[in-house]
Formats: sequence, structure tokens, C-alpha cells
Amino acid sequence: MWAEVHDRLRKHYGEAPPRPLQDPLSELIQTVLSQNTADVNSDRAYASLLERFGGDWEAVRAAPVDQIADAIRHGGLAEIKAARIKSILDEIAQRAGELDLGFLRELPLDEGRAFLRALGGVGPKTAACVLLFACGKPAMPVDTHVHRVSQRIGLVPPKANPEQANTLLEEMVDPELVYSFHMQLIRHGREICKAQRPRCAACPVLALCVYGQSGPAAQSPEPAEATAEPA
Repeated sequence: MWAEVHDRLRKHYGEAPPRPLQDPLSELIQTVLSQNTADVNSDRAYASLLERFGGDWEAVRAAPVDQIADAIRHGGLAEIKAARIKSILDEIAQRAGELDLGFLRELPLDEGRAFLRALGGVGPKTAACVLLFACGKPAMPVDTHVHRVSQRIGLVPPKANPEQANTLLEEMVDPELVYSFHMQLIRHGREICKAQRPRCAACPVLALCVYGQSGPAAQSPEPAEATAEPA
């Protein structure tokens, strides 16, 4: 069913815009800053971090945690994320011998995921973002939009947590379409399949959607959803 869902979303919203591959380490730090934070605030924090340290991750690694925290203050949870970033940079330098994650592009998906997940503070969503957006791997980041929409449609079970949804969706979707499907689900979650008051009457996949066919009209309970972005 995922293929028909993807086709209908693509016809409704158009093709997902391409995204140039970013440096994997930069993508990792940017994604850590986005955890439990609105995009606009995490973007400001990342820009501030780059400006403060000139885009030099070695300089960030060498800096005291309070200086890193001061640079990313706009993003919220500054002290926690500063310590996390410094720890991640230390772990990468120790395990890889340098602050460079370019080698992830040459590794099989599961090996790259294992390396990233072994870093403190890197959960399934963060690892998938790095692998998809910086390495071009068919990894499926499951944020609150992807989690909610995939549950409502019936692509994953109502009680599946984000990590389980990640596994199920990656097994289900053709590897070459993972990026497109991910982007379409996010856009659909933002514009129509909203957490509160979904616009089911305007939904291009209503006929395929378990929630749309039985939920709103019957006042059925919402599918389970994480209260915070999975890392």
C-alpha cells in the first residue's frame, strides 16, 4: 500500500525538492541541535555555533562546555546539548582517528547506523538523518510527522514506537524512494494530517487511510504518538 500512498502524495504535493548532501559531521551536529527544538530555533543555534567557532569542529571540541552552550543558546537545552556535542566529537576523534565522518558513505547502511548509534546521545532518528541527508543511504528518519501519519494510514501498527516504525518503513519502502517518501509524509503531516484537527476531507489518501475511514467520524482514539522528537 505504501507505493499507492506515495504516488497519491506525490501527485498532490509534487516531487520532493532535492537536497544536496551535506558533510556528515555537520549534519550530525545540526541534527543534535534539532532534538526537541523547533526548526527555526535549531537553525539559529547552528548558525551561531558556526559563526562562533568558524565552522571548525576541532575548535568546538577543544572549547569548554559553557562556551559551546553560550553559542547555541537560541536552540534551548543549551547545557545538555553542548555537553552532548562535545562528547560526540571526542568519541568520533577517538574511534575514527579524526573529526571526519565521510567514511560513512562507503559503509553498508547497517554498519553506518551501528557506528552512529554507539555515540552517546545519537538515537535512531538522528542516525537516520545523517545517513539519509549526508550519505544518501536509504534510512528513514521517523519524526513526529512520519510517526503520526504512518500510524494513521495504517502503514505501521498503532502501538509501534518510532524505532519500530523506522525498521518497518525501511523494510517496506523501495530504497530509491525512501527520501521522497520521507519528505512527502512530513509535508502531509504539516499541511493536512495534523496532530490536532486533521483535515481529512482534503486528504489525497483518505480512501487508503485507516484513521480517516474510521477515526474522525467515529471519534476513535488517536494512534499512539511520542510526546517529544525521538533522537
